[in-house]
Amino acid sequence: MNTKQQKLGFSWDFQVPRVENQGTKRACFRLQKLFPEYVFNIVYLEDNPFTFPEVQTLLEGITIGGHKIEEQQQVLNQSKSLNLLLQMVKQQQFALNKSTFCQLHQLVAFEEALEWGCFRTGGVNIAGTKHNPPSPHYLDAIFTDGIEYIKTITKPLECAIALFLFGSLNQFFWDGNKRTSRLMMNGLLLTNGIDAINIPAEKKLEFNQNMVAFYETKNADNIMNFLANLLH
Repeated sequence: MNTKQQKLGFSWDFQVPRVENQGTKRACFRLQKLFPEYVFNIVYLEDNPFTFPEVQTLLEGITIGGHKIEEQQQVLNQSKSLNLLLQMVKQQQFALNKSTFCQLHQLVAFEEALEWGCFRTGGVNIAGTKHNPPSPHYLDAIFTDGIEYIKTITKPLECAIALFLFGSLNQFFWDGNKRTSRLMMNGLLLTNGIDAINIPAEKKLEFNQNMVAFYETKNADNIMNFLANLLH
């Protein structure tokens, strides 16, 4: 078992490219321009039936009829959590720690998960896979060790994707793990002057297939390649 496997629970050989720092201000501006699209893509990956025009309209403060309350809440949660992330980055408050992770989750999973803003206290499963996330008793230690290792990764893009996969694999929360881990990944990218990774709705199947394979094999080569290529 190599060091990555020991510290993170997965490994990879894929050579993630080094991406030039274009400035945090620019990266944040570009994400803000794509704000409705980003929110739509997130909820689409969660099988939320809101269309892109409906997401745009809801974000403008106009209630949309014909949807369940929880579907609307999910859209609003993603908007609020993304706004918080941008605020953290701009004010240089974003950090790779449990506090940031839980603050973002508190908005991501508000009234959706069993609890929000804190690590889970029971077991969870990932639909479609045989992967068993760790017992809640070990989550704090796993998080501490994993984050310390992630901080040693020198390429920002590689570091950010590893962070996303680490959170997704270990399922630190009852629900909203990929969404919160994606925010952490993008917070790290923005901080390093790199555009946020936005997973397009049309790539949902490819993303899900790569994630299932990652959970099953604990090999991150394909999903790292997939996510890295979204920046090009």
